[in-house]
Amino acid sequence: MSGVDGTVAWIHVAPIKALAVQERTRVELGANGIAGDRRFCIIDDDGRMLNAKRVNAFVAVRPEFDDTMRHLALRLPDGRCAAGDVALGDPVTVSIYKRLEPARVVEGPFAEALSGLAGQRVRLVRFDHEGGGVDRADLGGAATLLAAASLDALAEAASADGPVDPRRFRMLFGIAGVPAHAEDEWVGREVRVGEATLVPGGNVGRCAVTSVDPTSGTSDLDTLGALARYRGAVHTTERLPFGVWAHVKTPGTVRVGDRVRV
Repeated sequence: MSGVDGTVAWIHVAPIKALAVQERTRVELGANGIAGDRRFCIIDDDGRMLNAKRVNAFVAVRPEFDDTMRHLALRLPDGRCAAGDVALGDPVTVSIYKRLEPARVVEGPFAEALSGLAGQRVRLVRFDHEGGGVDRADLGGAATLLAAASLDALAEAASADGPVDPRRFRMLFGIAGVPAHAEDEWVGREVRVGEATLVPGGNVGRCAVTSVDPTSGTSDLDTLGALARYRGAVHTTERLPFGVWAHVKTPGTVRVGDRVRV
């Protein structure tokens, strides 16, 4: 696959883990990822991160920050809105992906709104450090890549009624113009994405969150069954693989439409 050319099809970030992803047309990719991406998360009373696998409805909550990320509005699926300044309160230690990260509780109306959806008391927190909420941060992972054509392959395997929404998979960069699952062959190689250079470190194994529709928050597509059927025998670094995670070798600007070169 040397010399393969593609283009950036989408850029998706998630300022608050588990809640709706946001589309961007231009980002600055740094060593720890994109500033503000996955900077916040939701935790239970034990300090454990809550994701949409535990509360499906979270994926349908749209967070809207101002440019400084000091004011937040949470738009709930039923039309209600919880808004206020991002005021930081007590320190807390968050259990996330078998590691511990320091954070501070976000005060205001957000916990009550999210607790209503979760059916239990939860808190919104902000990690102390950029990259604290990024998956595989302990391995140096700061970005994710998925060939757009991989979605078509999954749609066929799952006998989907239409295209599979890429937001289900919460991948940072979608890559158009390359074959389905071409990203599997990029592990360990340099990939130029816009002005940045990435080195994929492994595959992204999938969980039940991907079965949840990102608009309705209901489980409606057997993504895991489809992956098991047509990807189960593929030799990859994680089970049920769909996309890859990557280190950032060279930071830089990435825009939708930028060239991708392996």
